[in-house]
Amino acid sequence: MKQLCAATLAICLFFSCGGKQEQPTLSGLKKSDFITEVEGKPVALYVLKNKNGLEAAITNYGGRWVSMMTPDRNGKLTDVVLGYDHIADYLASPGNFGALIGRYGNRIANARFALDGTEYPLSANNNGHSLHGGPTGYHTRVWDALVVDNQTLILTYLSPDGEEGFPGNLHIQVTYTLTDEDAMDIRYEATTDKPTVVNLTHHSYFNLSGLAASQITDHLIRIYADAYTPVDATLIPTGVIAPVEGTPLDLRKLVPIGAGIDEDFEQLRKGGGYDHNWVLNTEGDIHIVAAEAISEHSGIVLDVYTVEPGIQFYTGNAMSGKDLGKHGVTYPHRGAFCLETQHYPDSPNQPAFPSTVLLPGETYRSRCIYKFSVVQ
Repeated sequence: MKQLCAATLAICLFFSCGGKQEQPTLSGLKKSDFITEVEGKPVALYVLKNKNGLEAAITNYGGRWVSMMTPDRNGKLTDVVLGYDHIADYLASPGNFGALIGRYGNRIANARFALDGTEYPLSANNNGHSLHGGPTGYHTRVWDALVVDNQTLILTYLSPDGEEGFPGNLHIQVTYTLTDEDAMDIRYEATTDKPTVVNLTHHSYFNLSGLAASQITDHLIRIYADAYTPVDATLIPTGVIAPVEGTPLDLRKLVPIGAGIDEDFEQLRKGGGYDHNWVLNTEGDIHIVAAEAISEHSGIVLDVYTVEPGIQFYTGNAMSGKDLGKHGVTYPHRGAFCLETQHYPDSPNQPAFPSTVLLPGETYRSRCIYKFSVVQ
């Protein structure tokens, strides 16, 4: 009830400015463009700011991170997150721009898994597999929103037993905090009343250059991982943990994304570029950098920290070059990259992979930090 009251109050405030012109966010968004109802629940845009002047905008539709303003090497605030400037565009798009992903991030083979002797068929939405929780996963749900302070937003959602085929009522809380260390700190918690599987993640599309219509192939990337999980032709893991050594997936040193993305390597052909899960060396230590990306054009650096064992690096291979984004900019093919912290794809069907099972009485916890800075 508190969350609904907060959202209702926010909507009232948006319209109570007595004819005064609405002030847009630093990224040029209008809060009024995000006010609507979806399935009877209020949707709004929430703005977080830290003491250094950084600004993040988030909508409770799909828990989507809509914009992120962070300074470039010259101190100019730059939006580094792709998305739309109107809620109608998010509602019309099948994509995952900026979204919270669940109940299971990434793929589950053949849209089914077995748990305690019971087989659970899921909604198939990707080559016969379940991808990112199915066609109406958490990226399409309206989350209850509670503004804690200028830097913290809490989103909650009850995923009912049987939603997209997953067992158990799952109570989820996701906390977004824009810290004074210039980082977006995302914390996930969930509990269930039946044994289930959970793998929550975040799906922002980043372009650090400040040129939203540009490709990200000139960005530098580093992933601290000695191994990855090879996939078949439909991007389902084979069950093997393979070394990156001697392959274009060896990203342990900073290299341009475009340097190896089109190499004649079977795994890259299957993904149309990078679209794989790396097995991190960080052993779940939130204080150790898991991945790093840099735009030499803007000087903006993104460091990713996580407690998860893996990270999916995706280079916008399916971006068509026809998507009209914020401020009328057309996003090109490979116009962004994603770094999705996660357990491995298809873990429910891969006994050798770290388990994603959550039992009643347990609390699922995950954490991911996206930290922004500039090249020194």
